[in-house]
Amino acid sequence: MPESVPDRVQITDRLNVVADLLDTKDWPGFAATLTEDVVAYGRTGPVDVVARVRSHLDVCGATQHLLGNIRVDVDGDAARTRSYFRAFHVGLGERAGATYECLGEYRDEWRRGPSGWLLAGRVIDVRAEIGDRGVIAPLS
Repeated sequence: MPESVPDRVQITDRLNVVADLLDTKDWPGFAATLTEDVVAYGRTGPVDVVARVRSHLDVCGATQHLLGNIRVDVDGDAARTRSYFRAFHVGLGERAGATYECLGEYRDEWRRGPSGWLLAGRVIDVRAEIGDRGVIAPLS
């Protein structure tokens, strides 16, 4: 069995954990999956990355981030993944009844840390959108 297979399994598991943490809005848990110098969602560092994600997900109700077609490339203590996503968001408050869904690809970078693989970077390529984007619009 190639040496990278356990790493691939761990990284795929961590990718799924990140999606679950977003859907359960477990912000301390999400922060714990990030490197100290993470660059994701247009921000740098765990505090700013988590704040950016919260600005979109705390204003909506239930979400579901589904992943598929996960590809993992491991190179020692660094790795890259590409995965398709389908993210569904339910409106809350004055947007109750509205939904927003986007489909695309995450291009992630990972780094092995003392506690396992950590997300070091994320680029999101949204390829299609359906519904009311206002569902995830940050409050002014």
